[in-house]
Amino acid sequence: MLYCRPLSRCIALFLLLLLMPLFCCPPAAWAFFFGGVSIKDEKEMGRKFDVMVRASLPMVDDPEITNYVNYMLGRLTRKMPPQPFAFKAAVIRHNALNAFAVPGGYVFLFTGLMMQVEREEELAGVLAHELAHVTQRHVASRLERAQYLTVGSLLLAIAGVAVGGPGGGALAMGALGGSQSAMLNYSRLDETEADQIGLQFLIAAGYPPAGMVGGFKVLRQKSWMSGMSIPTYLSTHPAIGDRINSLQARIETLSAHIRNRTQDTSRFQRVKTLLWARYGDSQAALQRFSGSDALSCMGRGMVLARSNKINEASTAFDAALKAAPRDPLVLREAGAFHYRKGDMRRAGGLLQQAMQLDRNDYMAAFFFARMLDETGRQAQAAAHYREVLRHVPEEPDVHAAYARSLGESGKTLDAYIHLAYSAIYSNDRRQAERHVKKARALAEKTPDRNALNKLEDIYRERKEVWEAD
Repeated sequence: MLYCRPLSRCIALFLLLLLMPLFCCPPAAWAFFFGGVSIKDEKEMGRKFDVMVRASLPMVDDPEITNYVNYMLGRLTRKMPPQPFAFKAAVIRHNALNAFAVPGGYVFLFTGLMMQVEREEELAGVLAHELAHVTQRHVASRLERAQYLTVGSLLLAIAGVAVGGPGGGALAMGALGGSQSAMLNYSRLDETEADQIGLQFLIAAGYPPAGMVGGFKVLRQKSWMSGMSIPTYLSTHPAIGDRINSLQARIETLSAHIRNRTQDTSRFQRVKTLLWARYGDSQAALQRFSGSDALSCMGRGMVLARSNKINEASTAFDAALKAAPRDPLVLREAGAFHYRKGDMRRAGGLLQQAMQLDRNDYMAAFFFARMLDETGRQAQAAAHYREVLRHVPEEPDVHAAYARSLGESGKTLDAYIHLAYSAIYSNDRRQAERHVKKARALAEKTPDRNALNKLEDIYRERKEVWEAD
């Protein structure tokens, strides 16, 4: 866990309230821990926490971003000793300078962190640090030392630390009491070990080792600039300056050919362009995108479109296409812009080119499907919607668009099933219940209930999270 800017108080409260019912477990459950925490237990805790995060925080599903994070994850884990976990990384849309890991191999990066670090190796250093928390089973070992704790109290502790800052940390402490505070203090040793093991992972993956130091320096600088502090007894982060010095001393002992490695950051810069263009402050983003290269022009177009300056945005996208006429990302974003503007002919041409150049860009496929829908070609659109959902099965906008398309094609049951999914993944409880009931009623007229049964399972799991609030 790294030093972070606190999440908003409402998100912190929501995440902690989700976990409170789990904390109230009967004493019989405590005996479970006297035999230690198994790998199976960790996997189950991680899966539950992943569901809770996705039920309460906005996630990023752009393939340019998620594929890049998975590329880094694969590069780091490929050189590790055999692990019992299948590692999974996800990106949370929030401006916190944070990343955290939970049991079972789940790692979460925040967009705020990705937007503020300067180079790929700095982000990889943060990711390596979090992976080390998982491989060293730090959470499980703390549980085993505090055998009277329940799974629920563990998840509550993770939530309190994950949301960070005085709000989340204080809420967790108030719920768990002094004994839990002592357990969290042990993690100071875990942080030091995560630095050391994480640095080994970073080096084995071929990254410049200074990346971890650079990442920590960004965190320290940004925390100073924001004027924030965190009480020592709540922090799992022993003096970050000492950690930086310790890492630098270790790096100095490495051979010159390892110390002097370089890393191509061009792919990282593409990801940063998307993040700043979509989520960054408009004025700050426009200052970043003042250049004449394709990415700067594309980013400028995205920010101007977000500010409803359509003519200026169109000019910027034209400049981006002129600078890089065969860049699939530029083609996709220009195509999406023209789709939103209502120019279906131009949107279709640009999106089709993007899909031909990058067959894994399901966002281009999504906008292409919507373009087909807008022009009355629902049968062709359906294949693209299904392919997109194969990659992002929890994206509510895709389910909603597909539902409308199915409704126009007269497939009412399927339409309500996807409307239900859209409501579930949007965390709209009232609409989810309404659409599930309608789907149940329609399904009574068909012998094939497989699609409905799958929906019922997902609805039941998400409803348990909602009812815990």
